[in-house]
Amino acid sequence: MDFEELSRALPAELPGLLRFARTLTTDPGQAEDLVQETLSRALERSASFRGDSSLATWLHRILHNLAVDSARRSREEPTEDIAEAVEALWREDAYTVDSATVIARAEVRSDLREALSHLPVSYRTVVVLHDAEAMTVREIAEIQQVNLAAAKQRLRRGRMMLVSQLAAGHERRESLRGVPLRCWEARRHISEYLDGELEPAVAKTVEKHLETCPTCPPLYAALVGTTHALHASSSRDPDSVVPPHLAERLTKLWSTDR
Repeated sequence: MDFEELSRALPAELPGLLRFARTLTTDPGQAEDLVQETLSRALERSASFRGDSSLATWLHRILHNLAVDSARRSREEPTEDIAEAVEALWREDAYTVDSATVIARAEVRSDLREALSHLPVSYRTVVVLHDAEAMTVREIAEIQQVNLAAAKQRLRRGRMMLVSQLAAGHERRESLRGVPLRCWEARRHISEYLDGELEPAVAKTVEKHLETCPTCPPLYAALVGTTHALHASSSRDPDSVVPPHLAERLTKLWSTDR
C-alpha cells in the first residue's frame, strides 16, 4: 500500500485504535500518544503493508508492540509470574468470587478499565481484542506474533485475571468508601499540588483525599522527601561545580562565537 492510499484509509481505523489504546493505559494522554505513534510508524512503513492481514490487524499489532515496549521500560511485573499465580488461585477448589459484585463492577466503565489496567499488557490485549473488539483468536495470535495455542491460553488466563481483579477491586473500593477522588485521580495531581499550581478547589479535594486515603499519604510523603533531597543535593554535589579548565574552554568558545 502506498503512502497516499494508507493516509486515506487511516481515519476509518482511528476509533478502534483509540478504544484499544484506552484499555491499555489509564492515562488518556498516553493512549493518544500510543495512537499517534502507531499512525506515525504505519505511515513510515506503508510500503511494508501488502495486505497479508487486514489493515486493522496490522495497525493493532503496531500499537500492541508499542504498549509492550512501554511496559518493559516501566519494568512491569513479570507477566508469566502474574498469570501463573492467578491460574494457581483458580485451581483451588475453595476459591470463588461474589458473581453479582463482579458483574456489577464490570458494567461500570471506570471500574472495568481499572481492573483491566492491572492485567499484563499481553493478556489485556487478547481479552480486549477478543471480547470487546470481536477479533478472532487467530487474528490476535497474528497481532501478538504467537501461535494459536499460546493466544488461546492468554485468553483463558486473561479472563481469569480480569474476574479476580474485579473481585479484588470491590474490596479495595470498600476500604476507600467515603474517600473523595479515586487514588489515580488524586495521584495525577500530586506533582502540581506539590508545586502549588493547582486551582484552590482541586487542591482542597486532593487534600481531603490525602486526609482519608490509607495508601496515598505515604506516596505523597515520599515525593516530598525525594524532591527536598534532590534540591539539597544540588548545592553540595561536586558534579554541579564547573571545573576551572572547562569554564575557561567555554568562555573561549562563547567569545569566538561572538
